[in-house]
Amino acid sequence: MNYKLHLVGAVLAVVVLSSFLWVGLFEDKVDFNTQIKPLLNKHCIACHGGVKKAANFSLLFKHEALQPAKSGKHPIVPGDASASEMIRRLTLTDPEERMPLDAPPLNPEEIELLKNWIDQGAEWGDHWAYQSVRQPDVPQIGTFWARLGLAESDELKWAKNEIDHFILDKLKAENLKPSPEADKAALIRRVSLDLTGLPPTEQDVTAFQQDTSANAYEKVVDRLLASPAFGERWAGMWLDLARYADTKGYEADLSRTMWRYRDWLIKAFNADKPFDQFTIEQLAGDLLPNPTDDQLVATGFHRNTMTNDEGGTQDEEFRVSAVIDRVNTTWDVWQGTTFSCVQCHSHPYDPFVHEDYYKYLAFFNNTRDEDVPSDTPTLRFYKGDDSLKVQELQQWLTSQSAPRPTVRDAMRLVRVVEPKINSHSFDEYVNASLMGAMYTAIQHGGSARIKNMELTGKNRLLIAWGTKAEKAVMSVRRDSVNGPVLLTQPVAKTGSPWKDTTLIFALPDVSGRHHLYLTLDSPKMPKEWVMVKWVALQPALPGQPAHALGPMDQKLGELLNAKAEVVPILYEGTGDLARKTHVFERGNWLVKGKPVRPDVPKSLPSLPENSPQNRLGLAQWMVSPEHPLTARVAVNRFWEQLFGTGIVETVEDFGTQGIPPTHRELLDWLAVEFMETDRWSVKKLLKKMVLSATYRQQSAASPELLAKDPFNKLLARGPRVRLSAEQVRDQALAVTGLLSSKLGGPSVMPAQPDGIWQSPYSGESWKLSSGEDRYRRALYTYWKRTAPYPSMITFDSPSREFCQLRRLRTNTPLQALVTLNDPVYVEAAQRLAETMKLRGKTPEQQLRAGYRLVMQQEIRPKKLTVLNRLYQNTIAHYRQHPQEAVQLLACTEATPELAALTVAANTLLNLDEVVTKE
Repeated sequence: MNYKLHLVGAVLAVVVLSSFLWVGLFEDKVDFNTQIKPLLNKHCIACHGGVKKAANFSLLFKHEALQPAKSGKHPIVPGDASASEMIRRLTLTDPEERMPLDAPPLNPEEIELLKNWIDQGAEWGDHWAYQSVRQPDVPQIGTFWARLGLAESDELKWAKNEIDHFILDKLKAENLKPSPEADKAALIRRVSLDLTGLPPTEQDVTAFQQDTSANAYEKVVDRLLASPAFGERWAGMWLDLARYADTKGYEADLSRTMWRYRDWLIKAFNADKPFDQFTIEQLAGDLLPNPTDDQLVATGFHRNTMTNDEGGTQDEEFRVSAVIDRVNTTWDVWQGTTFSCVQCHSHPYDPFVHEDYYKYLAFFNNTRDEDVPSDTPTLRFYKGDDSLKVQELQQWLTSQSAPRPTVRDAMRLVRVVEPKINSHSFDEYVNASLMGAMYTAIQHGGSARIKNMELTGKNRLLIAWGTKAEKAVMSVRRDSVNGPVLLTQPVAKTGSPWKDTTLIFALPDVSGRHHLYLTLDSPKMPKEWVMVKWVALQPALPGQPAHALGPMDQKLGELLNAKAEVVPILYEGTGDLARKTHVFERGNWLVKGKPVRPDVPKSLPSLPENSPQNRLGLAQWMVSPEHPLTARVAVNRFWEQLFGTGIVETVEDFGTQGIPPTHRELLDWLAVEFMETDRWSVKKLLKKMVLSATYRQQSAASPELLAKDPFNKLLARGPRVRLSAEQVRDQALAVTGLLSSKLGGPSVMPAQPDGIWQSPYSGESWKLSSGEDRYRRALYTYWKRTAPYPSMITFDSPSREFCQLRRLRTNTPLQALVTLNDPVYVEAAQRLAETMKLRGKTPEQQLRAGYRLVMQQEIRPKKLTVLNRLYQNTIAHYRQHPQEAVQLLACTEATPELAALTVAANTLLNLDEVVTKE
């Protein structure tokens, strides 16, 4: 008996003693990322972070936070809050010592939270977005028996795929239920606008409504994904990210031919180019082995940067500005991170130090573009006889059994005109000047130096020059202005120094590195300038004389002077043309700090050991499975396009200052699916999203739902958002039968109000396109950065001077003024009125028909009554003022009836539900 009592007592003692241990184990663990980091960002890091390190104390990185401060005391002692100087300073009452300084004190709950965190060991944590993506388990829905198929479940009946499981899991936690599926007419309009940017046709809607098969909706989705309009819709989205425009920007804002890049985008989306390859080609297509024309054109993504053609600007300053823009845009588009902060100082909130920025910039610093007016390097597209000459030259090179690299380099010269030296890098001017701060110009008796040129094996000099001087002679001397003469040639009289021609000259054999001096003798017209735009040193083509020009040299010269269509591309400078990269002190390009080599931030996975240290290696690293950001950011952007708001609302900022994801597990699940299951297929990703029951819900919201979730963050209802600027315009043209289906090609100039353009530098004007080009889709509209197409700007389209990551939707009276008065919408209303007239005998029938054409649904009686009243009032007015009807319809046969119907049609196109996706 005593034995049993002792045993029970021992068990009770163990239980009691163990309970204290279990309490400790199950004490609420303070989470650094969700509880501590926001607190530090809000109150502390402005003074103790990446920008400022007051008292030599920083909370940006763990190793910095645990070091002794300037006073020698430890701000944070893991495991002992009472010994931590930070806690002591937070609880003082003396305003000279209490932290945060010159700001309200933290409340007791916040201080207690910090104490608990330190007492628990002050564990740090990487922000969720910088942690590798791991696919979470899909939440289970329905009852156990329903999952076995032995009982029914509303949840299982509702869900269409895994996305719905994640959404239901959150809705259940909030005691909410999803909304019913939208009716077929609303659903097909929604998915058509989302996937192709265009509304469905009457035939599309009828076929869908009559199709009773289980996969009727999936067949609609597959048809839309296969439509050529799919590529146009998603290319339109990407043009904002690429800051695409048909002009160069800044004050002069002269024209630039970039439409081939837009065509590449359309083809890439239509072909469902895997997103990893899509990324690599845009960032480093020129560095791929034997790149195709398409892969070179793809690099136009980063040639959309602005160039400054204004006289007197410093080319290097704006070249650096373009490189900085490329760095910032790359992070904005693919990494969703405000990396631009790091240009001037370490990031205030995220784990990126100042030096990281310039190591990353080094990847982009060797591109050959130098802010010159010609926008070189460009890929040249020859036509007609010139195209035949290119083929003849290539065949000749092949017939000479020339080594493959020799053929490649020669054809690169024909297609890209690289490598070359732009003349703004010449120096030691004597009676010479950098005209317009762009090109070297020399007068009689003058000279200029080309520094440190490798001449071994280079027996051809290519030079682009121009002048209106007669009998001017240029000499090329070695090592000094009085050195040995390598070449003396008359300068071609072109009529103007700004009008250049490219000539090829044979050089004698010279080995090693030498300075070259250009000296000019022009006694007949000594004050006239000879302008040199660029020079290049090349080996002679195979089969050509070493010290004289041969027939293929002549053919090459003809091609270099031929008129060709061009598109700016990225092209890497190597050897002598490679640049050294330095840290810019405080972001100032004139104050260069220590040199750096290309590398990625230490807070992210390292570049693979065998990875090339150039843009190609960088792009491959960005789309590697280990990278935590690229797939998440891409998935979030496509989600935002469909649902109106991203899973991370701040699509531009996944960092600690961004808005946390509403469904983080769903985001990670989609990211892994995108990379691994879908193999980076955008079409498969979008199909998964639009087939979900979450997407198919009706958008109407009950008062209870509006009160609980006014912004639809929990997705208990379908998306309802205003159409984009392009969709508003394209829809008006599509439903009235005006829209052209022509795919690709140069930009067009549709109707716009007079007086928008002012081009004092070039005299360019808005020349109204003719024929179907007036009715092309909105993404083909000629885009001038300083004077964008006004109706699209009114509907929140950006000017595209810089990368625009998301459009912030506004709702202003000016938008209604556009749809009621802009010539495009007035013409669309005229066409719609003509169709309405043919589809009904009475005004009421005509108005019903018009609404069906626009919305593919029947109009509600109240709305029909209002429209009918408008029609009757308007027709009475036009009967009293017939000239106004003529003015509205722009024809002498105008009738009051048709004019009133046009006003009603215009009103239809301006209705809220028409310019909204529901």
